[in-house]
Amino acid sequence: MTATPASRRLLHANDRDGEYPASYYAATASGSPAHAPLTGDAACDVAVIGAGYSGLSCALHLAERGYDVVVLDAHRVGWGASGRNGGQVGTGQRLEQDELEKRVGETLARQAWAIAADATALVKDLVRRHDIACDLKPGALHVNHRARFDRHSRAYVDFLNERYDYREIRYVPPDELAGMLGASGYSGGSLDTGAAHLHPLNYALGIAAAALARGVRIHERSEVLEVTPGDPVRLRTASGSLRARHVVYACNGYLGDLDRRVAARVMPINNFIIATEPLGEARARELIRDDVCVADSRFVINYYRLSADKRLLFGGGENYGYRFPRDIKAFVRRPLLKVYPQLADTRIDYGWGGTLAITMSRLPHFERLDGNRLSISGYSGSGVAMATCAGAIAAEAVDGVATRFDVMNQLPTPVFPGGSRLRSPLLALAMTWYALRDRL
Repeated sequence: MTATPASRRLLHANDRDGEYPASYYAATASGSPAHAPLTGDAACDVAVIGAGYSGLSCALHLAERGYDVVVLDAHRVGWGASGRNGGQVGTGQRLEQDELEKRVGETLARQAWAIAADATALVKDLVRRHDIACDLKPGALHVNHRARFDRHSRAYVDFLNERYDYREIRYVPPDELAGMLGASGYSGGSLDTGAAHLHPLNYALGIAAAALARGVRIHERSEVLEVTPGDPVRLRTASGSLRARHVVYACNGYLGDLDRRVAARVMPINNFIIATEPLGEARARELIRDDVCVADSRFVINYYRLSADKRLLFGGGENYGYRFPRDIKAFVRRPLLKVYPQLADTRIDYGWGGTLAITMSRLPHFERLDGNRLSISGYSGSGVAMATCAGAIAAEAVDGVATRFDVMNQLPTPVFPGGSRLRSPLLALAMTWYALRDRL
């Protein structure tokens, strides 16, 4: 499949080619060594397209099994969503477990829960085993912007405690939440101490360093322009070509038209984050007392946490075209001030956007394209943990053990209505309705 000009637009529309965006994460990266583009004709056992969490994790786990792996990225390691996201390491699948049981039945739902538990544990294990300096901290607070949601939060905590024996989550009543969070407009919620948060770009760079140490070859500024199936598969970039026995597509929101079957089920959307000036220890703890990450119950979600140097990192707002807003700081500042009106006079130092990928069901999309090509994507905002685990699962499948891959492949990810041309405007209409519902 050849990448069309339209499919390449997201890779080049909003950022300078081969450069990280001007984000807080890029400004505080722990070292991002450059890797030369692919040149000439090369060969490997496995080619991985995309140097985000999925691709890097896949490469590392394959190299640990003795495979010769090449990773190709259009820009830089962790350049996409892996280096721009909110840094939240969640528990479970993106869909709540009680709802997942209703959709797919208890057996498959339990298998998916076990994989999600593996995902959270894998992030923590990689950070520990490879000594990745990414400010990993425990705890996630899920908060309700409507009091009527508290009843479900309590019931869901009981459901996970009793039915799944998950004891690291508890209900937080409104009076307790008020002491934990200096934010406006919330009632109760839940605290998950098994979840975590981290510096996402430093985490990606750490996985890359571990993969390089195991012999993985990484080529940046090596956008894959064409993939020719076969044995071997042939991949073409602007300055080179690569022959591979297997290919793993780890492109997520930047897949474009490299595979249209996947693109029909996995849609890119843009999300945005701002970082305040450093607030100091006392003021930071007035906002989030226990230094946990926070996400609210809105359909167009607000999510936020404190950085290591006590800034508030606040994510909110989405759009569905190719272009980011002209003034990202102003775009995100609006939802920020609804949550934290006391920050009206606080300086915003950074504002950046990124492209993630969603599915209709909000469940990841795993697909075997043919006998030697796999695709992993569609994490729908839960990619820190799930994308990392997806890479490990794809590595298992390449190595001939497809048990977990087949579980994830069974989760429903319907085709978006309207095809690639109409899905964005149709989603924008739906999201406008959900945004209105959030306000009512």
